Amino acid sequence: MRTALCLLLVAAVACRGKPRETDADLRLAHLVDSLMPAVEQSVGLKFKRRPESVLRSRDEVRSFVRAKLAQEMPPERFLQLTRAYTLLGLLPDSLDLRAVMEDMLSQQIAGYYDPDSATLYGVVGAEGPVLRLTVAHELVHALQDQYMPLDSILKDKSSNDRSSAAQAILEGQANYASIVMLQGAEIAQSPVFWEEFRRTGDQMLSDSGMAAVPAVLREGLLFPYLAGAEFMLWWGQSPFRDTLPYGPRMPRSTEQIMHPERYERGDRPIDIQFTDTVPGSYEDVLGEFDIRLLMQQLTGRKASDAALPLGWGGDRFRLDEANGGPALVWISLWDEPRHRDWFLSATAAKFKARAKPGYRAEVDTMAVGGHAALRYVIGKDGWKGWTHLPGAVIPAVPAPPMQARRSH
Repeated sequence: MRTALCLLLVAAVACRGKPRETDADLRLAHLVDSLMPAVEQSVGLKFKRRPESVLRSRDEVRSFVRAKLAQEMPPERFLQLTRAYTLLGLLPDSLDLRAVMEDMLSQQIAGYYDPDSATLYGVVGAEGPVLRLTVAHELVHALQDQYMPLDSILKDKSSNDRSSAAQAILEGQANYASIVMLQGAEIAQSPVFWEEFRRTGDQMLSDSGMAAVPAVLREGLLFPYLAGAEFMLWWGQSPFRDTLPYGPRMPRSTEQIMHPERYERGDRPIDIQFTDTVPGSYEDVLGEFDIRLLMQQLTGRKASDAALPLGWGGDRFRLDEANGGPALVWISLWDEPRHRDWFLSATAAKFKARAKPGYRAEVDTMAVGGHAALRYVIGKDGWKGWTHLPGAVIPAVPAPPMQARRSH
């Protein structure tokens, strides 16, 4: 869910049509030229070519958002993802999610970079510091696109959690680098600044009428910009500081983004597979960030910004809408039994109690490949899968390739 939101914010396929060269377009082009050297210095890479730039009206942006939502989230997949998050309790039944996303993104977009045409798009009406910050941010995306397959990364739907981690690198680097450029490194490296950044972001979302929007959307909108930038701040002080988190060094989970010490010691997420298949079902990965939001929904305790890792090792969920469904099976792996047992004690009773009339919710413990595991299941009473719940296995994983050095 979060990946679609962040993808649409600033890094997406732009509206097509012949660019209109106006005085405002020329001013935008001049701003691009003036900021490119500072972007190169803050990121540590050189532009291989100059990105094109053009302005779009707010109406064009809204049309773009509507079309992009339909392209990136076709109706069937959109419905499956919405139902899965609704069964988990991350979304309410009554929410018109597509309308909320259209309104939210149309209001928030101030510019975006199109990797297909290598063009930076500004939005008419943005001026002064807002436009300057937007262009600086989008120029970082343009630079990223010249050193890694940005379009392929954005279109990867194999794991929501892994896509969210990649998005955090893209947006976090752009956010951190643009702040270094315009505010200075001392400001960008101040914990007080990032605390204020979160407060301002929360206030901005509340003021735009989204105070009642579910946390998975509001928190997810801020996550790549805030947690990603904090990861880049850590990166610049880490043993990897003479490299960039591109290619093989791209983080693979939101756990690694939230807890860089786990990234440093090579704590990679464990991929798991169900022991059976269900034709037409939808499968994905929650990851630590969404699991923390799930804890918040179930327990009422704020968990999304906790300093300590959960001890998450990997997970997979499956939505089955056939066989008398809908039903959702979620299996999670934990680093140690104590991590599993803590999560179980905090959430199991709440999870089982939230089943609506006509539904069942069950929780049990298990072992998967020697790892402590949990299985949470919720579905209609008549779901045929209740008679034979699936387990999980860990597929063989090849060793990762060597990691690349920074290119200057």
